[in-house]
Amino acid sequence: MSRDREVPPEREAGPSGRARAAFAVLSGLIAAFAALCVAALVAAAVRPEAGPVAAVGGAAIDRTPPAVKDFAVRNFGTDDKLVLRLGILLLLALFAMAVGLLAVRHRIGGSAAVLAFGVVGAVAAAGRPEGRATDALPSAVGALVAAGLLYVLSGRLTPGAAPSPAAGETASGAPSPASGEAGDGAKDVEGAGGGWPGHPRGGGPDGPVALDRRADRQTLDRPALDRRALDRRGPDHRGLDHRAFDRRGFVLAATAAVAASAGAGLLGSRLTASQLAGASASRQGITLPAPASPAPPVPPGADLGIRGVGSFTTPAKDFYRVDTALVVPRVDADRWRLRIHGAGVTRPVTLGFRDLLRRELVERDITLTCVSNEVGGPYAGNARWIGVRLADLLREAGVEPPSRGGAADQIVARSVDGMTIGTPVETVMDGRDALLAVGMNGEPLPFEHGFPVRMVVPGLYGYVSACKWIQDIELTTFDAYDAYWVKRSWAREAPVKTASRIDTPRPFATPAAGTVPVAGVAWAQHRGIARVEVRVDGGPWHTARLGAEAGRDTWRQWVWEWPATRGHHTLEVRATDRTGATQTGERAGTVPDGATGWHSVVIDVS
Repeated sequence: MSRDREVPPEREAGPSGRARAAFAVLSGLIAAFAALCVAALVAAAVRPEAGPVAAVGGAAIDRTPPAVKDFAVRNFGTDDKLVLRLGILLLLALFAMAVGLLAVRHRIGGSAAVLAFGVVGAVAAAGRPEGRATDALPSAVGALVAAGLLYVLSGRLTPGAAPSPAAGETASGAPSPASGEAGDGAKDVEGAGGGWPGHPRGGGPDGPVALDRRADRQTLDRPALDRRALDRRGPDHRGLDHRAFDRRGFVLAATAAVAASAGAGLLGSRLTASQLAGASASRQGITLPAPASPAPPVPPGADLGIRGVGSFTTPAKDFYRVDTALVVPRVDADRWRLRIHGAGVTRPVTLGFRDLLRRELVERDITLTCVSNEVGGPYAGNARWIGVRLADLLREAGVEPPSRGGAADQIVARSVDGMTIGTPVETVMDGRDALLAVGMNGEPLPFEHGFPVRMVVPGLYGYVSACKWIQDIELTTFDAYDAYWVKRSWAREAPVKTASRIDTPRPFATPAAGTVPVAGVAWAQHRGIARVEVRVDGGPWHTARLGAEAGRDTWRQWVWEWPATRGHHTLEVRATDRTGATQTGERAGTVPDGATGWHSVVIDVS
């Protein structure tokens, strides 16, 4: 054969082991990208919450121990869901890279690993509290596409079969010493025919047979030589075939796959947006009727106007949000329905959104607090809510509280996202303004805060009262059913504990010596705040000036004018509610029914 035999351009010389590994990693990432894009398209046909990231994230939240959940809320705040999403995507990327490396060695094994990962997503989606069988489709279809794509791409990274040795070549492709070409370890000898002087062609002192044996030994020894050379190149090159591979075919296939996947993802995004547009339009078309029982005006002096202390009424955009929904439900108000049924219900009720608006609406200022709020934490907010009294609806359904012989002592509220929240029937029917709220601060509820309808019960932590996106109310007993958070080590009943917070000065602030306003908020919903006290460096307690009281169900602002002296100081605050109970200074965590302790800040006065 000619030494310059033609090599097809699509079978270029193979790259180093690291280069091929990089292509393998890229193939895994492209397959993962395709899986997510295709899953997004399928989820648009099923429902957005069925997407693999949302499904796996929701399953992770469902199985998160309370201590881990508190850590996430404490350290990431309302960004905890973003952090979870990014964490899932990071793990997916790492898995994709590992599977890409596996597939270049074992194509079927790599594809099988992708399918197994898809099964995890499908089971997570269908197994959630609100899951349906069809929720498994996005993960399943995405995994099938990714597995097939990975098989194709890894095939482009697999070298073609070595060419059969031609006459005069060894199995490795090197010319044999008996040919007219010199191979590895053999050199041209005198004469065009390679013969010895004075001997016939192919002959020599040892004869042609000996020459053939030497050629055979070179051929048989080459695999061993190749292995030793590969070993010297290090572990990154072992297990990878360094012969030529279809680089051009890989690039073309990868480019086509990325383009098609991006197109599928874009189409899925647009379909989802068009579906959600109906919910947005239904919200924009709502004009809340004037309440039959409006809230009284906020009294002058309720908002002290102190810099560093938030406004008395919390804007919706600043209101805290702590829930488990990775995808905020967007419910079309015109299609929304609420069912009231269960133990003690003699007249089951089904209501639409317009039915609620036609009923007597009440408006109240109510402060909500999350049980995950650490001492001094930010998860409290005050808003003006408008809605229907829940107790009135229960009475129309024939429900009586346990104190009057009712069969049920627990309301189990169910959200469209599968959340269940258990609320004491007695509390809801004791005369307080427990609402099915339809509005917040004069507007329809924002989607993030429960549109179209949510529960608001003053005096209870949110996890036992504030069901957002509510669609079902079942009357039952605490003995018969544990709601979502109760199954995760939280208490069945959780009245809000009296609490207070220093908002200014901030921790480690450096105010100048002189009069320094120490100010913040205190709350004890449905009991009211009677007194707030501040002390410095463990000294005597000083009574703070309270803002005007807007009602027992709202927080109160407070301020104490401190004659600050130079040095390092610790400020502490405590509150007393209208029952005469003063908040305890004993520190306790949030689990199982809310944190306790005095909030303190450390500052340096210059």
